[in-house]
Parts: sequence; C-alpha cells; structure tokens
Amino acid sequence: MFDSPLSASAYEVLRVDRTATEDDLRRAYRLRLRQTHPDTGGDAAQFVQVQRAWELIGTPEARAAYDRGRGGASAPEGAGPAASAPDAMHWGASPRTTAPGTRQRARSYGQPGGWRRERYLDLIREWSGRGRELADPYDPALVRAAPYEIRRLLADALAEEATARIIADLGMGYTVWHDVAVASSDAKIDHIVLGPSGLYGILSEDFGGPVRVRRGEIIGDAVPGAPIAGLLQGMKAISRAGRLKFGGAIVVLPDEDVPVPIDELGKVHGMPTAVVARSSLSTVLRRGVTGARSIGGTEQFATRDRLNQIVRFA
Repeated sequence: MFDSPLSASAYEVLRVDRTATEDDLRRAYRLRLRQTHPDTGGDAAQFVQVQRAWELIGTPEARAAYDRGRGGASAPEGAGPAASAPDAMHWGASPRTTAPGTRQRARSYGQPGGWRRERYLDLIREWSGRGRELADPYDPALVRAAPYEIRRLLADALAEEATARIIADLGMGYTVWHDVAVASSDAKIDHIVLGPSGLYGILSEDFGGPVRVRRGEIIGDAVPGAPIAGLLQGMKAISRAGRLKFGGAIVVLPDEDVPVPIDELGKVHGMPTAVVARSSLSTVLRRGVTGARSIGGTEQFATRDRLNQIVRFA
C-alpha cells in the first residue's frame, strides 16, 4: 500500500509533517487509530494503513530508514531493487537477471516498462530544472513532490515490470512481448502473452487507489478514459495486422485496489475479459480466461512466428 509512487506516504496517512517530533508522531498515531477503527465507525482499510504507517516510521530507526527511501524490510544481500520488500520504496530500474537454478523461464521480447521509464526520466529532469544534475531521479522525496502525471508514469512502469516478473516465472511454455506498439497510433499494448491457455493482451496499471467495474469498464476517482476499451482497440489493430485471433484480454491491478482477486467480465465487445489482482495473474494465465480459446501444438509455434514478424516495440 506504500509501494506505489501514487500512494500516500506514511506521514500523510498519519496526517503529520515530516518534521514532526516523536511525541507528535505518537499522538497522531493514537488519534488516527481512534478515527479509523471499524468498531467506532471507521474504515477497515484505512485502519490497516495507519498501523502499517506506524510500523514504517514509529521508531527512530525505522523512520530514519524510511526517510532514506529504504523503509520496510531489507532486500536479500546481493539483490537488486526488484527483490526489495514491497515497502522498500526504491523505484530504480530493475536489473534484467536470470533466476537462479535450472528452470527455464518464459521467452521474452522487448523491455517491460521501458517506454514509460524513459518518459518519466525526461519529465522529472525537466520539472526539477533543466541543467540540474539529479543524483537519484528515483529518490522518494523527489518522486513524492513531483506532479501527479509524472508519478503516474513511474507507477505504471513499475506495474509493467511486476507483471513481467510474474509472466517470466510461468516457464518455457509461454512467450511474452512487452511494450508492443500499435500501428497508426500513439497507443501501445503493455504485454502480449502466448501460452497453452491462449493468446492474451494484457494491460498493467496502477491508478493509486481502489477501482471498480461498471458495464465492462474500469471506473474510479483516478481512472482516466476507458482503459479496457483502449486495450481492446490495440488488440484489434494487432489482430488485423497479423491475421491473429486473441483469446482474451486481462487488466492487472495491485491487489489492494480490486474488490476480488479475479473478476471475469464475460465478453466485452466480443472479447473475453478479466480484471485480475497481481497475485492472481499466474493462476489466470495457466488456467485461461473463461471463454478464451486455448492454443496448442503447431498453432502455438505458428502464432509465435507470426507475432515475431509483425510486432514493433514502443
């Protein structure tokens, strides 16, 4: 809940300034507990947030680590930023590494989150001042202070990278193309995944808060436009270009932002569609979206070859 550039900081959750004294912090924590406790009419989700915020900044040691941008549990020794605990708040680019062991990973093309990271770096430098040298463009304090649209780019890049790691662990029976450009458009498809359960277009998003679905579309306070409709339009363009038939569409969101882990919407504009919590993505890709056509044998090889011929990256 604190791992997104769009999330409120621990200080914001407790409603104190970053310079608050330990006594002020403790008083604010007790007040927020009373305000959010479900037994007194508060919101359970906010109550949990308050408790987690206190864990992050409730002691001098934890607070110092949080203020350095390394709040929460530490990463294993030798691991990169991607291996850090969810609340580590280090949003630097994850190194592309091969998992230890002999297990084959999914075949992957393109750079997940690459387009949005490049755009983020351009805009954060422009916003902070041209000619100014940024020691760390992912410094949490800098990111938190940036305008929403800049933070949104980084949040979406992180979402795409998280999805890519999950797909990679599915094994050699799967192939994925990241950041696929849509011809004659500025749009892109975050991921196209081919496996035994079918061919899927996937949108990885982080809207920074809870969302819901109404009439086959995602809605929420911070949801721009029509994400599902945009994904389906991009898939349609790729389908025409490659004379391919997608089996389904999947939207992947942070676990805490969806009411149920797997929400199968049925057919949206004729395409089987599901909104999925990130932790449930591997389950959905292995079993397939209801109504999606499975692909096996020579057809899977032919589909992969065809995609390799037509895919261009954003």
